[in-house]
Amino acid sequence: MTVLGTRGSALALAQARIVERALGVPMEMRIVRTTGDASDRPITELGDGAFVTAIEDALRRGEIDVAVHSLKDLPTGERPGLAIAAILAREDVRDVLITHDRGGVSSLRPGAAVGTSSPRRDAFLRALVPGLTTRPIRGNVDTRLRKVRDGEYDGAVLALAGLRRLGIDVQEHEILEPAACPPAPGQGALAVQCRADDAPTIGRVAPLDDPPTRAAVTAERVVLEELGASCEIPLGAWARVERGEIVLDAVLATESGLVRARERGTHPEELGRRVAALLGARAHA
Repeated sequence: MTVLGTRGSALALAQARIVERALGVPMEMRIVRTTGDASDRPITELGDGAFVTAIEDALRRGEIDVAVHSLKDLPTGERPGLAIAAILAREDVRDVLITHDRGGVSSLRPGAAVGTSSPRRDAFLRALVPGLTTRPIRGNVDTRLRKVRDGEYDGAVLALAGLRRLGIDVQEHEILEPAACPPAPGQGALAVQCRADDAPTIGRVAPLDDPPTRAAVTAERVVLEELGASCEIPLGAWARVERGEIVLDAVLATESGLVRARERGTHPEELGRRVAALLGARAHA
């Protein structure tokens, strides 16, 4: 039986089951504890790959046959000995603001404390609601929602894709549109990783790949890589395929404000490099 490696959170297990159902065969689920799971330190202190490195190591050692990741957690650099065999069709890319009264962003007042450990969300939220404060928040989805319910935070930002995969209801007024809070590169997409030399497993997984999603997230991740390939960069990027072209919007938060770029193209790597260059030039103008 194929062994699938995953983190142990409810969301990670739900995502692993999505892949299992898509493959149509039973798989042995093996939970791998990552550095991000084992530490309460802020994400920015743990560095890139905190939620994937231990799983990738287990894959290289042959302890698991496939790994399922939230693509936004995967560093953009080369992963020696490994291959992304499939990127599944993407869920909704948007973020959600869950407040204590479930009133959405309009219910926040200056001085409200919103939980997020993401420099991207921090920057875009504070641009959206002047006077807002943010504080780091850790824990799985249920833990973060409980902290809001208990009044530790006035609100918290989570990915809509994750909430939907867990069956948690969200109202339209709680969703942050990409123009106001653009998503992280790769947000909403699941990546299935295999050993690069395991041709039979890659062959079984490859049919799950969604080419429009792969093209879109590739363009987004190239922007991130060109600008420094770090989760500490306050960058949002959202690409989608429209009438045969990739449309890529990206926003970079700087000390002087938000810098935006939109471009179209048919080659994701070239498009990503072009948008990154525009953002860099405009940030230093």
